[in-house]
Amino acid sequence: MSRIGRLPVEIATGVQVDVSRSGVRVKGPRGELSRTFSPQVSIRKEDNRVIVTRDSGAPARRALHGTTRAVIANMVRGVSQGFEVVLGIEGVGYRAELEGKSLTLHVGYSHPVKIDPPAGLAFEVDQKTRQIKVLGYDKELVGQIAANIRQVRPPEPYKGKGIRYLGEKVRRKAGKAGKV
Repeated sequence: MSRIGRLPVEIATGVQVDVSRSGVRVKGPRGELSRTFSPQVSIRKEDNRVIVTRDSGAPARRALHGTTRAVIANMVRGVSQGFEVVLGIEGVGYRAELEGKSLTLHVGYSHPVKIDPPAGLAFEVDQKTRQIKVLGYDKELVGQIAANIRQVRPPEPYKGKGIRYLGEKVRRKAGKAGKV
């Protein structure tokens, strides 16, 4: 069996999980998520856990087994604790600010770039450290919005200016050699 898939998903206190033929619905203090899964894996709730099993050892089903379990675990963790991605801004004059719930980026363009958060997401901006936090309970959505923000001005290889994930290493290039 899959090493990830065979582990049961522990349901945190205050979280309700409903398993049906159509999919899984998870409700917690931060929000509610529902998702349909492939019928090739079976999902059942026992006691205070969710167990994912498969009936075949085919490679596609083995992969689907671990993925299904990981997605359900992320749903349970998201509605109980939430997820956060931190982005850093590098560059002279580059900054971010909040206008209401919207994020406004000033990153070297002739105009500011405005990003509105979808439902269930929030932004936090720290002006001192020039960091942007993307907060939410849906891991996929948090990651996608963080990637969209980074895509506005990805880090460039010569000076390292741009928006990057916290802890991301940017490979630097030497640039032109001066005249001798």
